[in-house]
Amino acid sequence: MESFTCLKLSSSRGLAAIVALFFYLSLTTPCSAASPEPHPPTNTTQFIRTSCGVTMYPKLCFKTLSAYASTIQTSHMELANAALCVSLKGAQSSSNKVLKLSKGQGLSRREAAAITDCIENMQDSVDELQQSLVAMKDLQGPDFQMKMSDIVTWVSAALTDEDNAWMDSKGMP
Repeated sequence: MESFTCLKLSSSRGLAAIVALFFYLSLTTPCSAASPEPHPPTNTTQFIRTSCGVTMYPKLCFKTLSAYASTIQTSHMELANAALCVSLKGAQSSSNKVLKLSKGQGLSRREAAAITDCIENMQDSVDELQQSLVAMKDLQGPDFQMKMSDIVTWVSAALTDEDNAWMDSKGMP
């Protein structure tokens, strides 16, 4: 199997939203897929386009995930894995940027408190996405439904934490 290189994004908002869809399709494997391929096969890109068509941001989903078509092929598991990995990298990038912002000088108490809350929420989001990836490694066995439920819960919590971080930032002038 080829190895997956996750993209760096400034925000996980659009991509994290697509992850929940793929958990209902069936998933497994750790964060590993291929390097982007410039001209992937048509049936593969159609599979990705169709899957992304039911997401909140279909164009963003397709643009991002089609770069990994050679690994995704027509596998729901690889598609979910790629979406989750990309979402995790985006959440990590966002968290790091907010952390750097927190070290800025001249913040009011209100701004500092909002940034602190945002950092906490973003770090929780990253942790929950990481837990989801770990759970995806072992979906076999009689407790499949329980594991899937856990993954969906963690992804949902990650989205909630990210939304809360965004709302915290709205409280700043």
